[in-house]
Amino acid sequence: MPVEHLVLLLVAAVAAGWVDAVVGGGGLIQLPALLLLGPGAPVTALATNKLGSIAGTSSAAVAYLRRARPDVRVAGPAAVLAVGCAAGGALCAAALEADVLKPVIMVVLLAVAAIVVLRPDLGRTVRDVERTRRRVLAAIAVPGIVIAFYDGLVGPGTGTFLVLAFTTLLGTDFVNASANAKIINTGTNLGALIVFTAQGHVLWALGLGMGACNIVGAQLGARMAISRGAGFVRGVLLCVVTALVLKLGWEQFG
Repeated sequence: MPVEHLVLLLVAAVAAGWVDAVVGGGGLIQLPALLLLGPGAPVTALATNKLGSIAGTSSAAVAYLRRARPDVRVAGPAAVLAVGCAAGGALCAAALEADVLKPVIMVVLLAVAAIVVLRPDLGRTVRDVERTRRRVLAAIAVPGIVIAFYDGLVGPGTGTFLVLAFTTLLGTDFVNASANAKIINTGTNLGALIVFTAQGHVLWALGLGMGACNIVGAQLGARMAISRGAGFVRGVLLCVVTALVLKLGWEQFG
Protein backbone atom coordinates (compact mmCIF):
# COMPACT_ATOMS: atom_id res chain seq x y z
CA MET A 1 0.00 0.00 0.00
CA PRO A 2 1.37 3.48 -0.84
CA VAL A 3 2.39 5.45 2.24
CA GLU A 4 0.09 8.34 1.33
CA HIS A 5 -2.88 5.96 1.23
CA LEU A 6 -2.00 4.65 4.68
CA VAL A 7 -1.74 8.18 6.08
CA LEU A 8 -5.12 9.13 4.62
CA LEU A 9 -6.72 6.00 6.11
CA LEU A 10 -5.31 6.79 9.56
CA VAL A 11 -6.57 10.38 9.35
CA ALA A 12 -9.99 9.08 8.27
CA ALA A 13 -9.98 6.75 11.30
CA VAL A 14 -9.39 9.67 13.69
CA ALA A 15 -12.26 11.63 12.10
CA ALA A 16 -14.54 8.59 12.14
CA GLY A 17 -13.81 7.96 15.81
CA TRP A 18 -14.73 11.56 16.66
CA VAL A 19 -18.02 11.48 14.74
CA ASP A 20 -18.93 8.05 16.09
CA ALA A 21 -18.32 9.11 19.68
CA VAL A 22 -20.46 12.24 19.38
CA VAL A 23 -23.49 10.88 17.58
CA GLY A 24 -22.64 7.83 15.47
CA GLY A 25 -22.10 7.63 11.73
CA GLY A 26 -18.33 7.33 11.67
CA GLY A 27 -18.68 4.58 9.09
CA LEU A 28 -19.68 7.31 6.65
CA ILE A 29 -16.03 8.40 6.73
CA GLN A 30 -14.04 5.26 7.47
CA LEU A 31 -15.71 2.65 5.27
CA PRO A 32 -15.65 4.69 2.02
CA ALA A 33 -11.98 5.49 2.72
CA LEU A 34 -11.20 1.78 3.03
CA LEU A 35 -13.18 0.95 -0.11
CA LEU A 36 -11.32 3.64 -2.05
CA LEU A 37 -7.79 3.34 -0.67
CA GLY A 38 -7.51 -0.02 1.09
CA PRO A 39 -6.36 -3.30 -0.45
CA GLY A 40 -8.67 -6.26 -0.98
CA ALA A 41 -12.31 -6.84 -1.85
CA PRO A 42 -15.28 -4.82 -0.46
CA VAL A 43 -15.94 -7.48 2.19
CA THR A 44 -12.32 -7.03 3.35
CA ALA A 45 -12.94 -3.31 3.72
CA LEU A 46 -16.13 -3.99 5.69
CA ALA A 47 -14.36 -6.47 7.98
CA THR A 48 -11.34 -4.22 8.59
CA ASN A 49 -13.69 -1.30 9.23
CA LYS A 50 -15.31 -3.31 12.04
CA LEU A 51 -11.93 -3.92 13.67
CA GLY A 52 -11.11 -0.22 13.63
CA SER A 53 -14.59 0.75 14.76
CA ILE A 54 -14.78 -1.55 17.76
CA ALA A 55 -11.67 0.07 19.21
CA GLY A 56 -13.26 3.51 18.96
CA THR A 57 -16.73 2.56 20.17
CA SER A 58 -15.45 0.62 23.18
CA SER A 59 -13.11 3.48 24.07
CA ALA A 60 -15.95 5.99 23.82
CA ALA A 61 -18.19 3.70 25.87
CA VAL A 62 -15.63 3.72 28.70
CA ALA A 63 -15.40 7.52 28.55
CA TYR A 64 -19.18 7.86 28.72
CA LEU A 65 -19.42 5.34 31.55
CA ARG A 66 -17.11 7.49 33.64
CA ARG A 67 -18.75 10.84 32.90
CA ALA A 68 -22.29 10.55 31.48
CA ARG A 69 -23.83 7.69 33.49
CA PRO A 70 -25.57 5.72 30.72
CA ASP A 71 -28.55 3.53 31.57
CA VAL A 72 -26.71 0.19 31.79
CA ARG A 73 -29.91 -1.61 32.87
CA VAL A 74 -31.19 -1.01 29.33
CA ALA A 75 -27.98 -0.68 27.33
CA GLY A 76 -26.37 -3.77 28.91
CA PRO A 77 -29.01 -6.34 27.87
CA ALA A 78 -29.35 -4.64 24.49
CA ALA A 79 -25.58 -4.93 23.93
CA VAL A 80 -25.65 -8.65 24.74
CA LEU A 81 -28.46 -9.16 22.22
CA ALA A 82 -26.59 -7.00 19.73
CA VAL A 83 -23.60 -9.34 19.58
CA GLY A 84 -25.68 -12.24 18.29
CA CYS A 85 -27.99 -10.19 16.07
CA ALA A 86 -25.15 -8.31 14.40
CA ALA A 87 -23.40 -11.63 13.78
CA GLY A 88 -26.60 -12.87 12.13
CA GLY A 89 -26.69 -9.77 9.96
CA ALA A 90 -23.07 -10.27 8.93
CA LEU A 91 -23.81 -13.89 7.97
CA CYS A 92 -26.68 -12.68 5.79
CA ALA A 93 -24.65 -9.87 4.22
CA ALA A 94 -23.32 -12.05 1.42
CA ALA A 95 -26.81 -13.26 0.49
CA LEU A 96 -28.45 -9.83 0.16
CA GLU A 97 -27.61 -6.96 -2.13
CA ALA A 98 -27.14 -3.81 -0.04
CA ASP A 99 -28.53 -1.73 -2.94
CA VAL A 100 -31.95 -3.20 -2.23
CA LEU A 101 -32.00 -1.53 1.18
CA LYS A 102 -30.60 1.88 0.22
CA PRO A 103 -33.94 3.53 -0.72
CA VAL A 104 -35.47 2.29 2.54
CA ILE A 105 -32.51 3.61 4.54
CA MET A 106 -32.80 7.00 2.82
CA VAL A 107 -36.48 7.28 3.75
CA VAL A 108 -35.73 6.37 7.37
CA LEU A 109 -32.89 8.91 7.56
CA LEU A 110 -35.08 11.64 6.08
CA ALA A 111 -37.71 10.82 8.70
CA VAL A 112 -35.02 11.07 11.39
CA ALA A 113 -33.95 14.49 10.11
CA ALA A 114 -37.58 15.66 9.98
CA ILE A 115 -38.17 14.55 13.57
CA VAL A 116 -35.09 16.37 14.84
CA VAL A 117 -35.89 19.57 12.90
CA LEU A 118 -39.62 19.67 13.66
CA ARG A 119 -39.12 18.81 17.33
CA PRO A 120 -36.32 21.18 18.40
CA ASP A 121 -36.64 20.19 22.07
CA LEU A 122 -36.11 16.48 21.35
CA GLY A 123 -32.95 15.33 23.08
CA ARG A 124 -32.03 18.77 24.45
CA THR A 125 -33.22 17.84 27.92
CA VAL A 126 -34.50 14.71 29.61
CA ARG A 127 -38.24 14.27 28.93
CA ASP A 128 -40.58 12.98 31.60
CA VAL A 129 -41.51 9.63 30.05
CA GLU A 130 -43.20 6.89 32.05
CA ARG A 131 -40.92 3.87 31.87
CA THR A 132 -43.49 1.14 31.48
CA ARG A 133 -42.35 -2.46 31.10
CA ARG A 134 -43.37 -2.41 27.42
CA ARG A 135 -41.40 0.78 26.74
CA VAL A 136 -38.27 -0.53 28.42
CA LEU A 137 -38.49 -3.83 26.55
CA ALA A 138 -38.84 -1.89 23.29
CA ALA A 139 -35.77 0.17 24.21
CA ILE A 140 -33.85 -3.10 24.60
CA ALA A 141 -35.28 -4.96 21.60
CA VAL A 142 -35.19 -2.23 18.94
CA PRO A 143 -31.48 -1.38 19.40
CA GLY A 144 -30.38 -4.88 20.46
CA ILE A 145 -32.18 -6.83 17.73
CA VAL A 146 -33.41 -4.67 14.85
CA ILE A 147 -30.66 -2.04 14.65
CA ALA A 148 -27.94 -4.57 15.54
CA PHE A 149 -29.00 -6.88 12.71
CA TYR A 150 -28.97 -3.91 10.34
CA ASP A 151 -25.43 -3.00 11.46
CA GLY A 152 -24.14 -6.47 10.68
CA LEU A 153 -25.98 -6.51 7.35
CA VAL A 154 -25.30 -3.00 6.01
CA GLY A 155 -23.98 -0.58 8.64
CA PRO A 156 -24.19 3.13 7.72
CA GLY A 157 -26.05 5.24 10.26
CA THR A 158 -26.23 2.62 13.03
CA GLY A 159 -25.07 4.97 15.76
CA THR A 160 -27.52 7.64 14.61
CA PHE A 161 -30.42 5.17 14.70
CA LEU A 162 -29.39 4.08 18.20
CA VAL A 163 -29.35 7.67 19.48
CA LEU A 164 -32.81 8.40 18.07
CA ALA A 165 -34.17 5.15 19.52
CA PHE A 166 -33.24 6.17 23.04
CA THR A 167 -34.39 9.79 22.76
CA THR A 168 -37.80 8.76 21.39
CA LEU A 169 -38.44 5.62 23.45
CA LEU A 170 -37.06 6.67 26.82
CA GLY A 171 -36.95 10.47 26.60
CA THR A 172 -33.20 10.68 27.28
CA ASP A 173 -31.16 13.67 26.18
CA PHE A 174 -28.72 13.35 23.29
CA VAL A 175 -25.64 13.01 25.49
CA ASN A 176 -27.09 10.12 27.51
CA ALA A 177 -28.48 8.55 24.33
CA SER A 178 -25.00 8.69 22.77
CA ALA A 179 -23.60 7.03 25.87
CA ASN A 180 -26.12 4.18 25.62
CA ALA A 181 -25.50 3.93 21.87
CA LYS A 182 -21.75 3.42 22.32
CA ILE A 183 -22.28 0.45 24.61
CA ILE A 184 -24.62 -1.24 22.13
CA ASN A 185 -22.50 -0.27 19.12
CA THR A 186 -19.57 -2.05 20.75
CA GLY A 187 -21.73 -5.18 20.84
CA THR A 188 -22.77 -4.86 17.20
CA ASN A 189 -19.18 -4.36 16.06
CA LEU A 190 -18.05 -7.36 18.10
CA GLY A 191 -20.71 -9.65 16.65
CA ALA A 192 -19.92 -8.69 13.06
CA LEU A 193 -16.16 -8.86 13.71
CA ILE A 194 -16.42 -12.43 15.04
CA VAL A 195 -18.08 -13.54 11.80
CA PHE A 196 -15.64 -11.68 9.54
CA THR A 197 -12.68 -13.04 11.51
CA ALA A 198 -13.94 -16.61 11.14
CA GLN A 199 -14.28 -16.00 7.41
CA GLY A 200 -10.71 -14.65 7.19
CA HIS A 201 -11.56 -11.21 5.82
CA VAL A 202 -9.84 -8.96 8.39
CA LEU A 203 -6.58 -7.12 7.58
CA TRP A 204 -5.22 -7.13 11.12
CA ALA A 205 -2.21 -4.81 10.81
CA LEU A 206 -4.19 -2.10 9.02
CA GLY A 207 -7.25 -2.58 11.22
CA LEU A 208 -5.27 -2.31 14.46
CA GLY A 209 -3.54 0.85 13.25
CA MET A 210 -6.88 2.40 12.33
CA GLY A 211 -8.26 1.20 15.65
CA ALA A 212 -5.59 3.14 17.55
CA CYS A 213 -6.46 6.27 15.57
CA ASN A 214 -10.14 5.59 16.15
CA ILE A 215 -9.51 5.60 19.91
CA VAL A 216 -7.87 9.04 19.69
CA GLY A 217 -10.84 10.46 17.80
CA ALA A 218 -13.35 8.72 20.07
CA GLN A 219 -11.82 10.13 23.25
CA LEU A 220 -11.83 13.65 21.82
CA GLY A 221 -15.40 13.27 20.58
CA ALA A 222 -16.80 11.81 23.80
CA ARG A 223 -15.26 14.51 25.95
CA MET A 224 -16.45 17.25 23.61
CA ALA A 225 -20.01 15.86 23.56
CA ILE A 226 -20.11 15.64 27.36
CA SER A 227 -18.67 19.12 27.89
CA ARG A 228 -20.69 20.94 25.21
CA GLY A 229 -23.99 19.20 25.88
CA ALA A 230 -27.07 18.11 23.97
CA GLY A 231 -27.30 21.14 21.69
CA PHE A 232 -23.88 20.39 20.23
CA VAL A 233 -24.76 16.73 19.72
CA ARG A 234 -28.02 17.72 18.01
CA GLY A 235 -26.12 19.89 15.50
CA VAL A 236 -23.66 17.12 14.71
CA LEU A 237 -26.56 14.67 14.38
CA LEU A 238 -28.24 16.80 11.71
CA CYS A 239 -24.95 17.16 9.81
CA VAL A 240 -24.32 13.40 9.88
CA VAL A 241 -27.87 12.54 8.79
CA THR A 242 -27.67 15.04 5.93
CA ALA A 243 -24.32 13.62 4.82
CA LEU A 244 -25.65 10.06 4.97
CA VAL A 245 -28.71 10.96 2.86
CA LEU A 246 -26.54 12.73 0.28
CA LYS A 247 -24.11 9.81 0.14
CA LEU A 248 -26.83 7.19 -0.29
CA GLY A 249 -28.65 9.39 -2.81
CA TRP A 250 -25.50 9.76 -4.88
CA GLU A 251 -24.89 6.00 -4.81
CA GLN A 252 -28.51 5.27 -5.73
CA PHE A 253 -29.19 7.91 -8.38
CA GLY A 254 -25.80 9.38 -9.29
